[in-house]
Amino acid sequence: MAQTRILQPGLNCWRIRRAHKIAFLIDGADYFTALYHGLLLARSQVLILSWDIYSRLRLLTPEQAGPDAPRPDLSELLDGLVRRHRRLRAYVLNWDFSMLMSLNREWLPIYRLDWKTHRRVRFEMDDHCPFGGSHHQKVVVIDDRLAFAGGLDLTRGRWDTQEHRPRDPRRLAIDDSVGRPYHDVQMAVAGPVAEALGDLARERWRRATGKSLPRARGDAALWPPGLRVDLEEVDVAIVRTEPAYQEYSECREIEQLYLDSIAAARDYIYIENQYFTAPAIAAALQQRLTEDEGPDVIINLPLRTDGWLANQSMDVMRIQLFQKMRAADRHGRLGIYYPDVPGLDEPINLHAKLMIVDDRFVRIGSSNLNNRSMGLDTECDLAIEAGPGEFRISDAIHALRNRLLSEHLDVEHVLIDREVQARGSLLGAIEALRGDGRSLKPLELQLAEEPNPILTDVQLVDPERPIGADLLLHEFVPAKDTRPAGQQVVLWVIVVASIAALGAAWRFTPLSETLDVATLVSSLRELRDAPATPVLMLLLFVIAGLALVPLTALVIATAVAFGPLFGFAYALAGSLVSALAGYALGAGLGRRTVRRLAGKRINAVSRKLAKRGLLTVIVVRVVPVAPFTVINLIAGASHIRFRDFMLGTVVGMVPGMFAIVLLVDRAAASLRSPSWQNILTLILVASAVILAGVLLSRHLLNRAEAATEKPVDAAGSR
Repeated sequence: MAQTRILQPGLNCWRIRRAHKIAFLIDGADYFTALYHGLLLARSQVLILSWDIYSRLRLLTPEQAGPDAPRPDLSELLDGLVRRHRRLRAYVLNWDFSMLMSLNREWLPIYRLDWKTHRRVRFEMDDHCPFGGSHHQKVVVIDDRLAFAGGLDLTRGRWDTQEHRPRDPRRLAIDDSVGRPYHDVQMAVAGPVAEALGDLARERWRRATGKSLPRARGDAALWPPGLRVDLEEVDVAIVRTEPAYQEYSECREIEQLYLDSIAAARDYIYIENQYFTAPAIAAALQQRLTEDEGPDVIINLPLRTDGWLANQSMDVMRIQLFQKMRAADRHGRLGIYYPDVPGLDEPINLHAKLMIVDDRFVRIGSSNLNNRSMGLDTECDLAIEAGPGEFRISDAIHALRNRLLSEHLDVEHVLIDREVQARGSLLGAIEALRGDGRSLKPLELQLAEEPNPILTDVQLVDPERPIGADLLLHEFVPAKDTRPAGQQVVLWVIVVASIAALGAAWRFTPLSETLDVATLVSSLRELRDAPATPVLMLLLFVIAGLALVPLTALVIATAVAFGPLFGFAYALAGSLVSALAGYALGAGLGRRTVRRLAGKRINAVSRKLAKRGLLTVIVVRVVPVAPFTVINLIAGASHIRFRDFMLGTVVGMVPGMFAIVLLVDRAAASLRSPSWQNILTLILVASAVILAGVLLSRHLLNRAEAATEKPVDAAGSR
């Protein structure tokens, strides 16, 4: 049977363009080094598309730079390059990440990548995504002559060598501690395909910012000095996912190419990926496993993904799919593994997005094997196919496969080929070469406990198409199916116990000398007898609010310092004035500036929620979705009316603030004089607060559900 081409422009890829040179870069150390030397060649234009970026990232290690050589971070490197070459311009486009990820991101990257750099270094946040989607492409283009694409972002936690040494101090995590070992793959390409990637990046910039960029004016061939060339003069396909958004239609080339390449496999399918939760891909592989003469299917994944939520959702969903695939594997052709290195504190984070088929096809890019990458997030992969008789291409793909397996199995390349020949299959060779030391280990396919149905709901956790914000809220917090009262009581008891424990810590332990709240209490007590105490307290709340000091800490400190009556009055008045100041500042700065400070993603959500007016403000005050000051800034710069904002702030904050002040006062009284009367009073107050909280929550949820069922006109009224 004649071999048919897998890559089909217009069907499963965007463009196919010639690459004069290609390099396969395994792990961050190789990529960052190649990128550093590639950036030094830039003379016209640098384009960077990223899901995450870190302005202080250093691409070279101290050993590479030398003892006395400068080792600039990313912002310094780009700034220095444009200052050195007057025609050079650099454009960085980073996803406008959601608040859920803000703790793992650099705060205000615009400061060091835009405001602090030369005017020819531009940094923008990309919010041109449907609700719940993200910009996930990881592409760098230099002068339209050299480009890099794959799974690696220019941020913390990505650098590592192929050794994945335990406790390697060069491998820094988000908190600058020694990070988890990290495995990924990137591709470097030079020639016309780099120009096509430049077109992709410029179009993404235009959609995100509304401004068009000129083409690069570079005319010289570029290649980083010292970078090994794996292939020359070969065609490369650019493959995309783009969700339907505004006037742009959906593009699902990524998914189609996965399905077509799986269907075309004869001998083996080798996969490395961070996730595996896409039912369509699992079904295609499952079908191949049922065939009498189907290919081996080898899937390498991380032992577990990052974070509790991913462990409870994505990791569970992949096991559910694998159980179905294992049941269909009548011929024993399925191998599911994770890479392991003895002595590691954390298992290797296998983050690569790679597929190799039969030594004739390879794809490397940003797309995970999850639903998001099929239709909701923007993605960019590069693919190469060896046609009939193109042995130099198939040899290069074969060599890449052996490099990856050699790293994971800790064996020489020649042993892999020898075992494949002896066993008659790639899976048989892997099984023969696996050992007790550094190696590939079988991934556990049994669930430890009954999965949470919400955390494994594909439509919520891993959607392939946008879902409305109202539906998301309804699914996670349905008004007629709220948490049982017993669980509410437990949560409130935990809150009360935490406040009492904090009070005890202030009174009986050395923490009273170091806790920020205790320091606030001491400072506030000095203000009690000052003639201008009310004015000073209002000013303090405004300054502290703009400085992002947690409001709860201020309220607790005020209650302890001034007692329940004056504490409540000062806390409420100060919070309202602080909210007013933030609202006014947001209105004055305007939507674009606030978008840069707080992120356009939050602005987009706020514009949608603004249609609910007063109820929205009440809900976000009772259950804040962002820091107090951020909400104030966004409200001022959005369509939320001032009347709704202030009234909603008062109504939403008074119950919680009253509860905090009352509980702090009763907890302090019980600690000062632990009589049965005071303890009983504390219990009664806590019970009343719990009951009020449950009733208020149910009422607001019912109101929210009713509001979502009513039509809203263009002016925002019901």
